[in-house]
Amino acid sequence: MHRHDHSHLPTAPDTGIGDHRVPHDEAEHRSAANRALAYSAIGLGLAGGVELAVASLSHSVGLLGDALHNLSDVSTSLLVFVGFWVSRRPASTSHTYGYERAEDIAGIGVALAIWASAAFAGVESARKLLHHGTTDHLGWGMAAAVVGILGNQAVAWYKGRVGRRIQSSTLVADARHSWLDAVSSLGALLGLIAVACGFPLGDPIAGIAITLMISHVGYEVTVDILAHLMDGVDPRLLDRAGQLATSVPGVDRATARGRWTGRSLRIEVRAEMDGRTALGDTRDVVDAVEARVFAGIEEARIVEVWAVPGP
Repeated sequence: MHRHDHSHLPTAPDTGIGDHRVPHDEAEHRSAANRALAYSAIGLGLAGGVELAVASLSHSVGLLGDALHNLSDVSTSLLVFVGFWVSRRPASTSHTYGYERAEDIAGIGVALAIWASAAFAGVESARKLLHHGTTDHLGWGMAAAVVGILGNQAVAWYKGRVGRRIQSSTLVADARHSWLDAVSSLGALLGLIAVACGFPLGDPIAGIAITLMISHVGYEVTVDILAHLMDGVDPRLLDRAGQLATSVPGVDRATARGRWTGRSLRIEVRAEMDGRTALGDTRDVVDAVEARVFAGIEEARIVEVWAVPGP
């Protein structure tokens, strides 16, 4: 049995098959993530502050829920930043795989913030619906909701783009949180428009609709983060790894398994050599398998190949 790991190679070995892996610049990825978190925190803090001030003036629960959701994004950005900071620590004798799972744990904090926003918005909306509260200064409220829509859309696009590029499920979850805030802002705007058209219950109904949206995304984010923590990997990626391995001459059959540690996808390939592969050629075959998996699966950061004799 032969185990081979090129987790830190800048490119895949030159095996003559023309497959190369794009280098993974960890320092650049962390810098990009930190910029995304800092810029989004500033943008959402400003948008949330504007909405909160106007919500206090207009007594709009839809706008209040949206403002709190925006401001909660500032706190979740801090959680994600802490997760990235902790994950930088190198592996130790007690944590031999390193601390990259800190990013996933930060994702749990993001999910909890979403659920807390849903609970608060739901309570305030139900209270206003039952007590028939009034809504004032509709023009200011609508303008603040538009600020929330534009600010959140910009932040969600930016964080989502960076998160997908560096393959950070936590940053992508935070981007979805910001996208949800944009939808919430739209709901608050529609509620205020309904009040302006003579339907006073439009605002609390919009608040309840926003609560349901928040809860739905909270569920999706929670499921995604827990799947990451429980080593859930898309089966299609693993099937692809097996197919890439068997496409290498000398490999008869191959199976793959994987696990996520933060943003690093580890793939283990068990490659069964065919009966014609000489023992001295095994290393070359293993290098070729490794190169093809790296080249064919963008998410892969670590590839371990186990070569076993065939029948």
